[in-house]
Amino acid sequence: MIVGLTGGIGSGKTTVAQIFAALGVPIFVADEVSKHLIDTNKRVQRALQNLLGDDLVKEGKIDRPLMAKLIFNDEELLKKANAIIHPAVAEAFKQWQEEQDYPYVLREAAILFESGSHRDCAAVIVVSAEEKLRIKRVQQRSGESVEQIKARMSKQWPQKKKEELADYLIFNDEKEMLIPQVIRIHEDLIRRARQGS
Repeated sequence: MIVGLTGGIGSGKTTVAQIFAALGVPIFVADEVSKHLIDTNKRVQRALQNLLGDDLVKEGKIDRPLMAKLIFNDEELLKKANAIIHPAVAEAFKQWQEEQDYPYVLREAAILFESGSHRDCAAVIVVSAEEKLRIKRVQQRSGESVEQIKARMSKQWPQKKKEELADYLIFNDEKEMLIPQVIRIHEDLIRRARQGS
């Protein structure tokens, strides 16, 4: 059974994924796999180079800062780049999933809904936190300005829209403890997987 895990920037989905991993749940981190594919998959590199120019690949690797600069200010290029990367990530997920032996697997992705990856999930968990707290967290780890963070947030669906589509919500607001929320959901997912839903 495939379970999606998502949340806006700074919501704490990585922390939540680590708790699930500690419970023995196999985790597929789409963003990490995406970076790995960009660095190692020649087919993906060639397609991105054809789209964004020869300067994109330096010493066999994609120049990520250059790619970010090119695609994040151009909706059309962003869509085209995603159309190259997302199918390769989906293919990697399929291979990875076949190797797992657990009642369910977690597919962690920042843009789970935006990329359409939620469609093959039996359930989706959304990690939620208020915007002020999310901005503070991202600033602490990346040193970006509020404007830069808000610009990145604007490329993702609003949190409320994700929450409305969630089967499970985890509040990472520093008021409610995370571990009991994760354990409740984990136990329910194990039960669902065993019942075959």
